[in-house]
Amino acid sequence: MTNNVTLTPVLTDDAPRPAGHYSQAMTAGGQVFISGQLPIRPDGAPLPDDGFEAQARQAIGNMLAILTAAGATPERLARVTAYIVGVENWPRFNAVYAEMLPDVRPARTVVPVPELHYGYLIEIDAIAVLAND
Repeated sequence: MTNNVTLTPVLTDDAPRPAGHYSQAMTAGGQVFISGQLPIRPDGAPLPDDGFEAQARQAIGNMLAILTAAGATPERLARVTAYIVGVENWPRFNAVYAEMLPDVRPARTVVPVPELHYGYLIEIDAIAVLAND
């Protein structure tokens, strides 16, 4: 059986470059799959000492920049997963998320975790639809 789905990497200077062996996102079959985004500025500057809200804004902003680079809009988000350090940050995440995505309500999972890489407090990934259904 031949698989004719084209996989295309997405790369933008408006989000931090991958620090490992992965792409910022991949498009395939009319969808975009955005890799987990940490609160790192596009120039690579970290934010581990900033508060949770600042980290959440940066991580969501990175996700949205990659979404835009892939040719989609926030309204095309189908699924978002957020990993947050500490269940006590859940209300803060909800507030920043609603502020940055006020009219968007994709399927979403928030996973409280004990820690994340480099001491960050949030990582977020997403799946969006590129073309009309």
